[in-house]
Amino acid sequence: MKNLFFLFIFSLSITTLTAQDASVEESTYGLQTGFLGIWGHNESKLSNSIALRSELGLDAGLFSNSFVGSRGFILVPAITLEPRWYYNLNKRVSKSRRIDGNSGNFISIKTTYHPDIVIGSFADNINFISDISITPTWGIRRNVGKHFTYETGIGIGYIHYIKEKNVYINNKNDFALNLHLRLGYRF
Repeated sequence: MKNLFFLFIFSLSITTLTAQDASVEESTYGLQTGFLGIWGHNESKLSNSIALRSELGLDAGLFSNSFVGSRGFILVPAITLEPRWYYNLNKRVSKSRRIDGNSGNFISIKTTYHPDIVIGSFADNINFISDISITPTWGIRRNVGKHFTYETGIGIGYIHYIKEKNVYINNKNDFALNLHLRLGYRF
């Protein structure tokens, strides 16, 4: 594990040293929507190839409880911090491809918090349990025209359910899956 950490730091430093001509943007804002939600985001430059993405949005979900006999559609606020390493910026520049708006391939560590606030209808005897997830993710982001973007990513990580008083949880920890396809508008 220790060797893997040093290899990751070494590869980041090599990429940072060689990425003098290609760089992520200082700051970029946008809105994105996907199959399960809508989000507003900002990406701020930390180095030539690393940006910190902050995101505030609504994750959508469907639920069904056959024991109680209820079904529904809910929206849950999501707060996300995600450092992203755009690892192929120089390659894209050398092939005369766009990197504006942080268009490139990335590896990230997506950290999302869902508070126990629900927008939608729940029966009185059903609780939403807040959670926090940490998911290493690989993805791509591309621009279409000056303002439109699309993005896709996949990752498997860890989720921790935050137990409340008088709520029974079988397992407080589980695997998290990040599989997204989003269309967006960049300001």
